[in-house]
Amino acid sequence: MIEIQGLYKSFGAAAGAVRAVEDVSLDICEGDVFGIVGYSGAGKSTLVRCINFLERPDAGTIRVKGFGAIRCEKGRAFYRPDAGGSWQALTEKHLKLLRQDMGMIFQHFNLLDRSTVFENVAYPLRYRGMTRGEIRSRVLELLDLVDLREKINAYPSELSGGQKQRVAIARALANNPRILLSDEATSALDPDATESILRLLKELNRKLNLTIVLITHEMAVVKAICSKVAVMEQGRVVEQGSVYRVFSEPQAAITRKFVDSSSGLGRIDKLIAEHAPVLSGSGTLIRLTYNKDCVGEALISEVSRRYGVNMNILLGSLELLQGSPLGGLIVLVEGDMEARRSAIACLCEHNVIVEVIEHG
Repeated sequence: MIEIQGLYKSFGAAAGAVRAVEDVSLDICEGDVFGIVGYSGAGKSTLVRCINFLERPDAGTIRVKGFGAIRCEKGRAFYRPDAGGSWQALTEKHLKLLRQDMGMIFQHFNLLDRSTVFENVAYPLRYRGMTRGEIRSRVLELLDLVDLREKINAYPSELSGGQKQRVAIARALANNPRILLSDEATSALDPDATESILRLLKELNRKLNLTIVLITHEMAVVKAICSKVAVMEQGRVVEQGSVYRVFSEPQAAITRKFVDSSSGLGRIDKLIAEHAPVLSGSGTLIRLTYNKDCVGEALISEVSRRYGVNMNILLGSLELLQGSPLGGLIVLVEGDMEARRSAIACLCEHNVIVEVIEHG
């Protein structure tokens, strides 16, 4: 649906330029809910604004199915339609066509304060040559879709944060886009409103076959609705893949940090730093990751008995990702060193991912 190849974007003069996006390449398939996650300053918001050309990339190519491709190089931009042909200079007409197929929602809603819910949703329709009756029919359809018809005459000041975001989503869908870009759309919401908006986005993805690109700094949001995820750090994509793969086998240090923060297993770092009494002794501190192939097995008790070691579970988590179970444990293994090694080897043989955090 969206192919991004070798994308670069900098801000500022050449000598002191800040490179916000550096050599990013992504493939986002039709119907995906694709999460892009990273801490503040990672470049994720700049990347999503480059997709619909609210920011013009310095270099790289963006191809959108059904629209064509835009290539940027040396300060110039060129367009080639999907049907083929030669590259031509990019015009505002081309950008208008691109943006008609992309809705966008933001963290702070961007609603017109002096306009009603109806008027906010109708705003993008007024420039399409539609009659009043056609506009009203479409607005009612959209408000039904986001479950907000009873607020049709309300003003933004009379709405909760979650309701404001539903209005923003309805407005973003006014032109029947195939792609919805979400830039930190749940960051300003309380947990209940966040859950409600995520359920709505998941339902829209299913009902409308809507491709969603979701920018966030919260792994909990990624776990809730995304099928694939890319992790950004300092303008680069450092890891990408299915949500289950990234959570079960994180490769980059920043990804591990995100995964730990979302599961609670990251608290082990604080226990180590504080020299918690529970860690005293001469055991081996390990982290176990149970994927869908082994999460149901009683391995801890079996391995303890077989090798004569004590396995003290300090932290644990179990969750469902994309319909498959994923478990994690922080365990202190005590006993003879050779027995500990044999116990760890046995866990590995049963498809448990084992990481030695430290030896006592």
